[in-house]
Amino acid sequence: MSLVDLPLLLRSEPGLTHAFGDPEALVAVPESARAITIAGLSQLGKRRPLIVACPTGSDAGQLFDDLRQFLPEGDVVLFPAWETLPFERVSPSVETMGRRLEVLWRLRDPERMPAIVVAGVRALLQRLGPGATSVEPVRVRPGDVIDADDLLRTLVGFGYRREELVEHRGEVARRGAIIDVFPSTAEAPIRIDLWGDEVDRLTEFTVNDQRSTDDLAEALVFPPAS
Repeated sequence: MSLVDLPLLLRSEPGLTHAFGDPEALVAVPESARAITIAGLSQLGKRRPLIVACPTGSDAGQLFDDLRQFLPEGDVVLFPAWETLPFERVSPSVETMGRRLEVLWRLRDPERMPAIVVAGVRALLQRLGPGATSVEPVRVRPGDVIDADDLLRTLVGFGYRREELVEHRGEVARRGAIIDVFPSTAEAPIRIDLWGDEVDRLTEFTVNDQRSTDDLAEALVFPPAS
């Protein structure tokens, strides 16, 4: 048995089944059992997603990390808040904006709907940018036929900065038949090797030595701004 199996054991817990059926029900849970209880609630029915509002972004991040231990990969997502205030002349981080757009994209389709969305109150109250609920990522797979010039125009239109070398999120570079891009939601940059107009190879690569590492079956590139 793994930790992912534990929330299923709570299906017959009277307190949880009552809370699931009564929108006005209150359940007191000690902090140490909060993650597994929420995971159990998400397993009681087919309705998705379960929205979990936390007092602060730090609380949301901690609960998100805990919930990942009790749920299959991808079943819980974090909806982050901007790190800046509306009147500050500083943009939120590229990763934050990308993560927000990715969550909104997943919520539009039942096939990719997460079971739980964790967010701080501030994240839930912040306004969405124009078109944030209709953004579609660039999807790349080996064997796809793409126009390199069109792809670059699309990524630059998304807000990616064109550089000689890709080193940070939100950057894109082209060297002949190779297009490097660091997606706003990725942990590592990706390399698109073209043979003519066909994607011959799709890999991650390391920033330090620019060498390709792991092959990818698919890459989703979300905008770094909204």
